[in-house]
Amino acid sequence: MLIQWISLENFRNYRTLTLSPEPTLNVLSGPNAQGKTNFLEALGVLLVGRSFRGAKAADLARWDAPAASLAGELARGEVTRSLRRELSRREDGGWVVTGEGCPWARAIPFGWQDLGILYGSPQARRNFLDGFAGKLQPAHLTAHARYRRILARRNHLLQRGGGEIEPWDEQLAIVGLEILARRRAAVALLDAEVRRLYPELSGREQEVRLEYRGSLETAASVERFREALERRRAEELRRGLTLVGPHRDDLLVELDGRDMRTFGSRGQQRLLALALRLAEAGPVEAAVGSPPVLLLDDALSELDPQAQERVLRRVARSGQVFLTTAEASLPDAGTAAWWNVQEGRVSEMTGVSVREVA
Repeated sequence: MLIQWISLENFRNYRTLTLSPEPTLNVLSGPNAQGKTNFLEALGVLLVGRSFRGAKAADLARWDAPAASLAGELARGEVTRSLRRELSRREDGGWVVTGEGCPWARAIPFGWQDLGILYGSPQARRNFLDGFAGKLQPAHLTAHARYRRILARRNHLLQRGGGEIEPWDEQLAIVGLEILARRRAAVALLDAEVRRLYPELSGREQEVRLEYRGSLETAASVERFREALERRRAEELRRGLTLVGPHRDDLLVELDGRDMRTFGSRGQQRLLALALRLAEAGPVEAAVGSPPVLLLDDALSELDPQAQERVLRRVARSGQVFLTTAEASLPDAGTAAWWNVQEGRVSEMTGVSVREVA
């Protein structure tokens, strides 16, 4: 899948912009706070309808603009698809993103917040897994939203004494097991990919291992799920919370047998978090039939020049990639298009040199 062109109007700090990126590596260079990340965010909103930074729709429009819009054209083989997203204010004053998506459009973002996959809360790792599973099977996100509604209702009943809770136990178990099955399948795919990918990026033979840590056994049934809920019922009533289910699970990430939630240098953690994101690309391509677009925000910072070179060589053969950097030059990764970003304007740079790696 390729983005042929994109047009922005009143998005973040961009008043207007139309750009036709290259089909391979696009480097967005310039000082901080000029709009590099905003441009990646615009690409993500165009492709999937939401901000990978978790921003609300009200925060995406240019200050004091009554509305904003994104448009573009995607290509996959001989097939092209036009996309348009509108950001507008509802009658109640809230903002909404509207527009029809493309069933084969996928974006894999990386940003500083992804370091939370390693040392953040279990919720950050669950969000990562659910996002990946949703890229493989969009039905996972629908099931996840339903699970959260069931969970909220069940917690409400627990806080009111637990009356008539059994039907909600049944629903929680049915939808929860669906989520668990997809999460475990996602972990198996990521584990295989990152075991191969991380040593390539680090330049060392190191073993990465992912393990899903669940509150239920792997082969749990609806009946076993309900039994687990019943065993914790007294404690749940005391705390007013559901204590069994996928909302309580975690992902273990080990490097050479050490838990990366508490171990590792900043550079190691950043490289491993990046490897986890890049590991999504192969399975997503297999599931959708075309490679996803990579949106890599400041992915090379805190990495030594040799690691930067290895990352660049990897992403340069990963389809269409957008990489932001505040650096004026990067280690040689072959042919790349360079774009200068200044105050919400993007211009093509020619004759950009790359620095040699010692």
